[in-house]
Amino acid sequence: MAMTLEQLRGFVAVAEELHFGRAAERLRMTQPPLSRQVQKLERAVGAQLLARDNRRVELTAAGAAFLPEARRLLALADSAPVTARRVSSGARGVVHLGFTAAAAYGPLGALLNTVGRELPEVHLDLHETVTSAQLDALRHGELDLGLARPPFDAEEFDARCLHREQMLVAVPTGHRLTALGRPVGARDLADEPVLMYSPTEARYFYDLVVSSVPVVHGNVVHTVGQVLTMLWLVAAGRGLAFVPASAARLGVPGVEHVPLATAEPEPVELHLLWRRGARNPALRRVLEVLEEGSAPR
Repeated sequence: MAMTLEQLRGFVAVAEELHFGRAAERLRMTQPPLSRQVQKLERAVGAQLLARDNRRVELTAAGAAFLPEARRLLALADSAPVTARRVSSGARGVVHLGFTAAAAYGPLGALLNTVGRELPEVHLDLHETVTSAQLDALRHGELDLGLARPPFDAEEFDARCLHREQMLVAVPTGHRLTALGRPVGARDLADEPVLMYSPTEARYFYDLVVSSVPVVHGNVVHTVGQVLTMLWLVAAGRGLAFVPASAARLGVPGVEHVPLATAEPEPVELHLLWRRGARNPALRRVLEVLEEGSAPR
């Protein structure tokens, strides 16, 4: 025999009042049906929960053990609809968020703070990965949201530009370019050794650099995929590197930064990216919060 919530509520009321009459009044019912509820519950449990006679009601040992569990079951039953409504509205849930390494020292921290403040019951599960891997994970439902670099397939993904920034030239401390007092142009870099992005591992930055600066192939000393690696190589005196402005926040010793002259003042873009038709309500709420302007530019 299955127990019911009404039986549990009746038992808890009697256990707390230790009086059927007061418990029935508390539950706004008469005493006979309350007595029948408790009896049915005892049959369902398979143990006597209350010892009662004409003068008093007491919890049995089984009843004392069962009481906190009954309260817990009732609390879960009461909270379950609230939880379901909050999940359905997107106020509670999990959003699996992919991000590039460069985003971690750019706008990622402010984004997490914004969502944490506005949606404290939404958990952002973080996955550091490159843009191409984010696209694949979004397609397969392994990620809900990405912080990624363009371009994207507009038929498959929705995207929104979250952040734009300058491109800088990272140079060893004391390098002659730091004394120019102006943005660095192609002529300033003509004879400099250059650290270049891998066209396969960092395609976005590779394309951005070659479209902004006529890099001479013979000047390329090393090809790497990560901005942080480039900065350490700059610090070692291996060459110059083109990095997003947020990379300066890393404060790598032995490295200074000067602006790069580009046609677009802030050519580096980072986009919010999600699969068209995504059904996670928490994702919808996260996007709404970020659209309201509380995330960084």
